Amino acid sequence: MQTRAQTDQGHLARAVELAERGRGRVSPNPMVGAVVVKDGEPLGEGHHNVFGGPHAEVEAIAACGGADLHGATLYVSLEPCCHEGNTPPCTEAILAAGVSRVVVASDDPTEKASGRGLGILRDEGIEVVVASGELATRARLLNQAFRKHARTGRPLVLFKSAMSLDGKVATQAGDSKWISCEASRERAHRWRAECDAVVVGIGTALADDPLLTARVEGVARQPTRVVFDSMGRLPLDSQLVSGAPELPLLVVVSRAAPRGVSDSLEGAGAEVIVAVGENEPARVRSALDQLGARGIGSILLEGGPHLAGAFFDAGEVDELRIVIAPLVLGGRAARDPLGGEGAELISGAQRALSFDVERIGADLLISARLREW
Repeated sequence: MQTRAQTDQGHLARAVELAERGRGRVSPNPMVGAVVVKDGEPLGEGHHNVFGGPHAEVEAIAACGGADLHGATLYVSLEPCCHEGNTPPCTEAILAAGVSRVVVASDDPTEKASGRGLGILRDEGIEVVVASGELATRARLLNQAFRKHARTGRPLVLFKSAMSLDGKVATQAGDSKWISCEASRERAHRWRAECDAVVVGIGTALADDPLLTARVEGVARQPTRVVFDSMGRLPLDSQLVSGAPELPLLVVVSRAAPRGVSDSLEGAGAEVIVAVGENEPARVRSALDQLGARGIGSILLEGGPHLAGAFFDAGEVDELRIVIAPLVLGGRAARDPLGGEGAELISGAQRALSFDVERIGADLLISARLREW
């Protein structure tokens, strides 16, 4: 027979699993799942499905179909909200339903929450249990973008690159299509769909004339396309500009960019922001502050090497997703994945907190987490 702790773990794991269903659909809100259980039997479950829609707790309670929930336990992957936003506070819904116990997998680090919701429930006589261990870690990792944005105001940065076995992203002639296999490229489009923005430098924009859209089925919304373009060189007839404003485009320029160029880009439907700072890493941080202020909570950084190096030098890369293809390019002039200054000594190199390896078609995907929020 299961102990109460084992029972809690099983239902809470289901809540975390349900939360995953909101990926790419609920930002800037967190992904949340919830399960209502009474007398050992699940009565209802739900998840936050779309930004502005009902929260997971409300969905799970509604799924109980009006059953008497006195004595029931609510399992939820994130601390219930206690403030009025697009929807009423979840704490009110929990109290109104008569739930007697709430088990939570992770905290909400925002100023509006940060334990307040749990305090309200305790004050009303509800037993509150906060999980620890592996399941709590899973719940926190699920919402890294939400947590970083809440604590720093900046978006989570995922750096994606495809390279050969000898660590090259293009031949000496600049050819890079395609290093990775079709299955890997489809996965990269899924990552775009899950992030709020896709970021490239002007070099990549000029060389590839990309769309930077997510071209897979089931995309809830297209990411904002962002180009770091210090002098405003992005052509008005490029695919990026031609698709604006229907497909949001944001161009990051420096103070050195001619005013007329910025005006032309804005007139064509793009939004232009000015990144300030004494060097490129400082301007990266300035741009991320402004992106975060616009509600962008996560970005997929696709390069090229110059911009990627500036992000790493700024200390603003949180996770790497590196696709390694079974190719050897060779050549002294073949392109490396990263520019920038880098570390002078091995002791100064940034080490991953964790990493995973996965086979995708003919390629190998290495996912490495550099920071946890």
